[in-house]
Amino acid sequence: MDKNFDHISNIVSKLKSINYVQPGEVPGIDLYMDQVTSFLDEHLETSKRYSDDKLLTKTMINNYTKNELLPSPEKKKYTKEHMYLLLFVYYLKNILSISDTRSILRPLTEKFFKENDSVNFEKIYAEIFKIEQEQSFDVTRDVVHKYRKSKKSFENLDDGEDKELLQMFTFISMLSFDVYMKKHMIGKMIDDYFSKLDVDSEKKDKEQ
Repeated sequence: MDKNFDHISNIVSKLKSINYVQPGEVPGIDLYMDQVTSFLDEHLETSKRYSDDKLLTKTMINNYTKNELLPSPEKKKYTKEHMYLLLFVYYLKNILSISDTRSILRPLTEKFFKENDSVNFEKIYAEIFKIEQEQSFDVTRDVVHKYRKSKKSFENLDDGEDKELLQMFTFISMLSFDVYMKKHMIGKMIDDYFSKLDVDSEKKDKEQ
């Protein structure tokens, strides 16, 4: 019986149980800052690694506004569009710099932030959410495949703590390399596409 596989399966199961803000759960009324942070703390609680981890604090949100990731609130209130944009910032900032996150989101914000547009952030979030829910099965299958492959490493060693340690290191290295390669790919896409859109946006701002 592979106790480590049971452990990995348990981690994967817990990942599946992480709460995400469902499309339509964001309040339809404008919120003050305290209401924004309370809502996010409640709905993203299970995504914390440690109980005292901070999700999105008042300081963070104010900094996002200063760094042009988030439009300023209207009379100190945040709209539904602000909330969906904040959720995208929250997920992207875990793997990307503030600069890269801004490059991706600024063109979207300029085109789709207004609530009366035919395509707004609520619709964008709903579409992305649906696709990512469907993708979760593929991610789980890939993790299991990588684990089983890692168990074939260091086969020349006798079973024991050293072999187990090296195989677990191999598994983590495989997962890390996957993230490393995809992060580089995202970086190239930002440089080749989104950064140019961001530069165009800055030129427009200066001309106005």
